[in-house]
Amino acid sequence: MSPDAPADQLRPWITSRLDPPDGAHPTDIHSDYDMNPHARPGQPLPLRPAAVLAPLVMRETGLTVLLTRRADTLRQHTGQIAFPGGRCDPGETFIETALREAEEEIGLDRSFVEVAGLLTPYETVTSYRVIPVVAFGRPGFTLTLSKAEVAEAFEAPFDFLMNTANHQRQSRETPGGERRYFYAMPYEDYYIWGATAGMLRGLYQRLYGDAVA
Repeated sequence: MSPDAPADQLRPWITSRLDPPDGAHPTDIHSDYDMNPHARPGQPLPLRPAAVLAPLVMRETGLTVLLTRRADTLRQHTGQIAFPGGRCDPGETFIETALREAEEEIGLDRSFVEVAGLLTPYETVTSYRVIPVVAFGRPGFTLTLSKAEVAEAFEAPFDFLMNTANHQRQSRETPGGERRYFYAMPYEDYYIWGATAGMLRGLYQRLYGDAVA
């Protein structure tokens, strides 16, 4: 189904392609190392469990994806574009983590959110195994940002993010002289890249196949 289809038509189609919220988590995994297999450490650290909420907002003009820009005062990933999320507390499910973090970071009331399903786990170079929790957001919510963590929240069109013409393969040279490759999806003044772009690419692959951009 075309990503610019009406939101009420996309919703059941997207849901049918996700892993069920109460099902077993898939054993396969996407990773920051997919484009950089040479960079994987010989003795990787144990992966810590984390989750993010990927809210798809049901706007009359079409689906949008709710994203955040991290605060400029944070010690890690300063100013980067991200989904609300974080590490799992002891005894917490991935869905509970994603909903809690969205409430804490941007004040997204869970009464406006309906979890649709899960995407393939994503391994980060910081040794987290992140479960992207896809949910549909009902318009009418008011956000209250935690200024210590989030500089701003914004919505990007779903059809823009699901268009492979906007999936750029870019690279940077590390301080050690190695070249690292990653996806980037620049949207207006926002530079979406790294793990967040990787998860969005994973959503595209789940919905539309594994065509190379």
